[in-house]
Amino acid sequence: MREKLVTLFNPFLKLVSSGVAKTGEDETNPLLPKADRQDVFCPSNARGTSPNPNREEEEIGWPGKQPGQGHIFPSSSKRPLDSLSYCIKFLTFVWNLAFSVTGLLILAIGIWGLSEKESLATERITHLGSDPMLFFVLAGLAASTMSLLGCTGALIENTCLLKLYTGGIITFVTLEALGGIVLFSLRHQIKASLQGSLMVAVQRYQDDADLHFIMDELQIGLQCCGVGSYLDWKTNLYFNCSSPGVQACGVPASCCLDPLENGTIQNFQCGFGALELEEFVAQSTIYLGGCVPQLSRWLNNHAGAISFYFVFLIVIEVGSLLLATKLLAGIDLARTLY
Repeated sequence: MREKLVTLFNPFLKLVSSGVAKTGEDETNPLLPKADRQDVFCPSNARGTSPNPNREEEEIGWPGKQPGQGHIFPSSSKRPLDSLSYCIKFLTFVWNLAFSVTGLLILAIGIWGLSEKESLATERITHLGSDPMLFFVLAGLAASTMSLLGCTGALIENTCLLKLYTGGIITFVTLEALGGIVLFSLRHQIKASLQGSLMVAVQRYQDDADLHFIMDELQIGLQCCGVGSYLDWKTNLYFNCSSPGVQACGVPASCCLDPLENGTIQNFQCGFGALELEEFVAQSTIYLGGCVPQLSRWLNNHAGAISFYFVFLIVIEVGSLLLATKLLAGIDLARTLY
C-alpha cells in the first residue's frame, strides 16, 4: 500500500521541488532586478520599492496637495525671510502698532465723549449724526482697524491681511486727494455753509452743550465774537435785548478780552450789557470781529503749514503702502523658493 501511495504522489513532489529550486535561483540571480517583483496582495509592500504616499495620485493624474491649501488664511511661506524682508517686516509691525495705539486712543476719546453727554441714549439717538464726537469715533475706528490689519499681517506674514491693508491705504489716499480737490474747488460754498452752521450754533448756544463748547473754543482761539460780528448774538433768544433775563443785551464770556478776574477766576458776566454799548466803548471789553473773517485770515496765514501737514499725512500713508508691498514681495519670493 505504501509503495502505491509513493508512486501516486511522486510527480507532484517533483513539481514542488522544482518550483522551490527555481525560486532560490531567482533570489541569488544578479541579472534579475529585485525591484520588479511585487507582492500580489499588497504591491506597495514589494521589496525594492520606496513607499510614496503621493505616487498613486501622480500615476492617476490627481494634483498633489500644495502647501497651505485648504486654509482660510494660508501661510505665506515656510521658508525664513531674507534679512531685508525681515527688517521690513519688523518695521511694518512697529509702524502700524504705534498707529493702532493712537487710533484706539482717539476711538476711546470719542466713545467717552458720547457716553458723557449721553448721546448714545435712546432718547437722543436722532442727534448722534450731528455730534462732533462722532468724528473722533469714526476716525479712531478707521485708523485702528487699518493699522491692526497691517500689524497682524506683518507679524504672522499673512498675505490676505496685507493685501486688505494695502487696498485700504490706497482707498484712503484716493479719498483724501479727492477731498482736498473738492475742498479747494468748493471753498466759497463751504464758507457760506460754515456761516450758516455757526449762526445755528449762536442761536442754540444755551440749548446744546456741543455747540456751546464749539463756539467758546472758536471765540477764545480766534479772538472773535459772533459769526460776522459781535452783533450776531442779538439773534440768540437769551442775549437779545428784549429778553427778560439777566443775559439780555450781553455776549458770552468767551468774547471778552480778559475773561479772567484777577487772573485766576473766570468772570462769566464780563460780557453782560455789551450789546448796549457803542462800538468804540465795547471794543475795550469784547472782541468786535466775527469768527468767519478771523478764520479766513487764519487759514490764509497758515496755508503753508496746512499744506505741509496734508503732504506729511500722504507721505506716511504712501510709506506704509510701500513697506507692505515690499513685504508681500519678500513673502512671495520665500514661497517660490520653498
